[in-house]
Amino acid sequence: MELRAENMIVTLANTDIVNDISIRVKNNQFVGLIGPNGCGKSTLLKSIYKVIKSREGSIHLGDLDVLNSEPRSVSRIMGVVGQFNDLSFDFTVEEMVLMGRTPHKKFMERDTEEDHKIVTSALEQVSLNGYEDRSYLTLSGGEKQRVILARAIAQQPSFLVMDEPTNHLDIKYQLQILSIVKQMNIGTLAALHDLELAAEYCDYLYVMKQGKLVSQGTPKELLTSQLIGEVYDVSCEIYTNPVTGGLGIAYLPLL
Repeated sequence: MELRAENMIVTLANTDIVNDISIRVKNNQFVGLIGPNGCGKSTLLKSIYKVIKSREGSIHLGDLDVLNSEPRSVSRIMGVVGQFNDLSFDFTVEEMVLMGRTPHKKFMERDTEEDHKIVTSALEQVSLNGYEDRSYLTLSGGEKQRVILARAIAQQPSFLVMDEPTNHLDIKYQLQILSIVKQMNIGTLAALHDLELAAEYCDYLYVMKQGKLVSQGTPKELLTSQLIGEVYDVSCEIYTNPVTGGLGIAYLPLL
């Protein structure tokens, strides 16, 4: 399913945090959104999944007009893995992941055996099988993030939005989560902090700085020492990783 976000402007406290940005994610494409902290990545994503209201712009997911549709209609096809996942109420891990089935149910409809099978499979994919009865509040930050991804998997969306999905995760689980999402073969838009992971997993990248879109292209086209220097204010050298053949970045010390 294709996402088209066009001419998005998000204003908070009389300041344009997102300034006239258009993004397209083609069917089954994994697209990364990169840029320094505070550039507006999270705000843009939140406007796409309707947590923050945009001042201007339009969003279409397939034929669905996202901004003018009921949240339930959007949730049936769009999954979200947010950056902060703290809760005030205590739920078990199984209850948390079962929430992913809610958009597909009628009001007060009971969970079915099929729902529980989907939840079990989702937990297995994120290596949390056996955690069903654990309290969500007692989990580590990384475990909570994997539960939220399992909930999104159980939702069986046609499109996925992720805001820094590898935050708080050990490298094993960073690789695992991005590999799982890649294998889902659905359109994905993800804000990513690690440029080497973005280069490895993303088909296409959009670069933001100070609320504006400054560049876009494939990782190979885009991730040059010049662009990284201009956007992140660091010096670096780009090289080919001799083991993986992928893009490597060597950052030079600040003097």
